[in-house]
Amino acid sequence: MSGRRVRVKVCGLTNREDALASIAAGADALGFNLHPGSKRAIALEREAHWIAALPPFVVRVAVLVNVALEEAVRLAAHPALHLVQFHGDEDADYCARFAAASGRPFIKALRLRDAASLEGADGFSTPHLLLDADAGTEFGGAGRLIDLALAARCRERFPELPLILAGGLRSENVAGAIRAVQPWAVDVASGVEAEGNARAKDAGRLRQFLAQSQSAGDMGSGDRGPF
Repeated sequence: MSGRRVRVKVCGLTNREDALASIAAGADALGFNLHPGSKRAIALEREAHWIAALPPFVVRVAVLVNVALEEAVRLAAHPALHLVQFHGDEDADYCARFAAASGRPFIKALRLRDAASLEGADGFSTPHLLLDADAGTEFGGAGRLIDLALAARCRERFPELPLILAGGLRSENVAGAIRAVQPWAVDVASGVEAEGNARAKDAGRLRQFLAQSQSAGDMGSGDRGPF
């Protein structure tokens, strides 16, 4: 079985400098939160010029929360973006309609509350699932560590899905989380932020996170993920 490294997505980016620092650290994908209720939200039309001009070979992902289907389809086709990620209450029917209308790949986030959260995980018309911690009324980015045992159970139950692991990951715990769950990729937002500023990344923390992600070693899996 051929080995491969774990991919890394840096999410909650709000400015060009932090996006470039993430790329320099080795990120494979960049996440831009378009949910107005997020403290990391950006207005795509105002920032699209520099997002579109970022270096190639890094996937640009729009994080959406409970947007109208027509808007999601429009954003999926935006030239500054490669993928959309649904991080709200979008159900299987919504995802099926999006898949049919857009014809584009997408990521669906699943908030792990309990074992029942895993029901139907393979029914969202996409193999690309992001597992996040249950953050109550917040839609991700709360810094709460995901239930790793539950995430590992999801991996065992749906071995065909290239899972993306998120939720409270930091340089101090990411290698252990990767070994426990064996995800396709990891996703980080608050764990690489500047102290006290959710809208800025810390270059040193970015480098440490990427280094620790790779220290987990070979995951021994094929190349099946979205980035």
